[in-house]
Amino acid sequence: MASLTSNIIFDDIFTIEAIDKDGKKFDRVSRLAAKSRNYGMDLTLDYNVELFPLSVGQSVALALASSLARGPAGSQGADGVEEEERDRDVWRPDGKGRRGLEDDYDYVMYGKVYRFDPGNQETVTAYASFGGLLMSLSGSFRHMANVVLGDPVYLLMRK
Repeated sequence: MASLTSNIIFDDIFTIEAIDKDGKKFDRVSRLAAKSRNYGMDLTLDYNVELFPLSVGQSVALALASSLARGPAGSQGADGVEEEERDRDVWRPDGKGRRGLEDDYDYVMYGKVYRFDPGNQETVTAYASFGGLLMSLSGSFRHMANVVLGDPVYLLMRK
């Protein structure tokens, strides 16, 4: 799981069990269903198939992060300047920003956690929207303690 020295709030490796099991509704978007290896989490995720093609049985590393900055939010550097101030433009389209977590992944989306369902005593489901591409992540509440309703979130994936 995520460490205290990182902005990553959840990470695991998922094996894709199905893609578009209810039929394909859009040309460039598919919905995958996957199960995590380490925590037994269930994932349903909409993603762009042109940018990130996937197949059933493939494994992907997925992380949720509160920021793309590499260090924890609010930490201070050696010169006493807040890292948050330095990393304000961690991602810039002109490439002049500092390098962040996005360099370690192949597919990145930015969105917001819009719903959090407390299922039974052990299982919860977090829902996020990434510009209309939806995600639901279900599993033990212990592994999603850092996922907070209303918070912005980055989804990062790599093969």
